[in-house]
Amino acid sequence: MSIIVRPMLPKDIDAVYKIEAYCFASPWSKASFTQELENNQCTRYIVAVKDDKVIGYGGIWLIINEAHITNIAVKENYRKKRIGTMILKSLMQIAWEALEIKKMTLEVRNGNHIAQQLYRKYGFMTAGIRKKYYEDNEDAVIMWCNDFTPYLPHSTNS
Repeated sequence: MSIIVRPMLPKDIDAVYKIEAYCFASPWSKASFTQELENNQCTRYIVAVKDDKVIGYGGIWLIINEAHITNIAVKENYRKKRIGTMILKSLMQIAWEALEIKKMTLEVRNGNHIAQQLYRKYGFMTAGIRKKYYEDNEDAVIMWCNDFTPYLPHSTNS
């Protein structure tokens, strides 16, 4: 399966939104993705593409010396094929290359054990809970990775 990960482009927003709307109970709007791409200098968004079709995406905010994962999602019929891993590791690489950031955080639904397992595999640890964080009142698990550089292709521990 030949998959490339590349920067998200405005032309990708419709496909990304379809994945977003399927994966999340409270999806971001197309306008939110457009705003992030066009007006937020702190963001980096990427897409995973197979046969010219977007099959997954992810984004981060780069804030001073840390990166905050905004979202990662993979189209249902492409799950369990390590695409989420590709996206996560690509976001780590982007954070490192942009500002030598090696700390990363995120919020993940308390019930999303598959995502939590992926994050733990790459050094994230639970740091707390945000009660009723999501619109449907589900709690968010706050996770931090204080040094993801061991997971980069050519480890660059500093």
